[in-house]
Amino acid sequence: MATLIGGIGTSHIPAIGGAIARGQQQEPYWKPFFDGFPPIRDWLATTRPDVMVVFYNDHGLNFFLDKMPTFAIGAAPEYRNADEGWGIPTLAPLRGEPELSWHLVNALVEQEFDIVSCQEMQVDHACSLPLKLLYPEGDYPVAVVPVCINTVQFPLPKARRVHALGKAVGEAIRTWDSSKKVAVVASGGLSHQLDGERAGFINKAFDLQFLDSMESNPEWATQFSIHELVEKAGTQGVELLMWLAMRGALAGAGPRVRKLHRNYHLPISNTATAVMALEVVQAGSR
Repeated sequence: MATLIGGIGTSHIPAIGGAIARGQQQEPYWKPFFDGFPPIRDWLATTRPDVMVVFYNDHGLNFFLDKMPTFAIGAAPEYRNADEGWGIPTLAPLRGEPELSWHLVNALVEQEFDIVSCQEMQVDHACSLPLKLLYPEGDYPVAVVPVCINTVQFPLPKARRVHALGKAVGEAIRTWDSSKKVAVVASGGLSHQLDGERAGFINKAFDLQFLDSMESNPEWATQFSIHELVEKAGTQGVELLMWLAMRGALAGAGPRVRKLHRNYHLPISNTATAVMALEVVQAGSR
């Protein structure tokens, strides 16, 4: 069976892609954010996952307001990206893992999740930027399975439902008939609001409590309704749902999940940014 090795959460602000393209990673404005990644890259170099399941939200490249599924899974051999108007350089297509994609689709439908399966799919910065942050040297040595969660068009899925989706994904990964190693990635957040009367809103206290919960109480945020999460984290801060899905995928490991690294920095482009890595302690390990 496949091995689920751990999970990573990261912010995906388009300006990050611009900073990478301009080589600004060591400038004072950007350095505190980019300094959060070397320990995670070292872990990836050691564990060498074969596939990453990426929980992300599409911003209008593949899905728009007229057709916005609650949950969608890519089942394509590759995923192309395009300029969304941010001026981010277009990256090479991401390699897919259709066998795992269809395994997830079938497993989730069996558990009564209504999934949109996409045999053609464009992915935006929310899916491609994490790969660029984790593998900055060039070609990505992993295949990807994109799992898109709607955080754009109301009504949004409840936090508890998203956590349950992640848990079902984790269970399905562990039953995949493969010798490959899989990591799950959450792309989004943390607190931020880009428009309206609260534009620029950031809630550091809530963010830090949420990050703590990822270690000690992973279902903590599921107590809140979507409107409560908007109040606490901002309209765009509901992207933390991706982190809940990622942590849900690790739930089957129980207490045998340990924090490898965590970094929190604000603000970048009116957003609280974070990166975190959690490792599944495999049976027989200390």
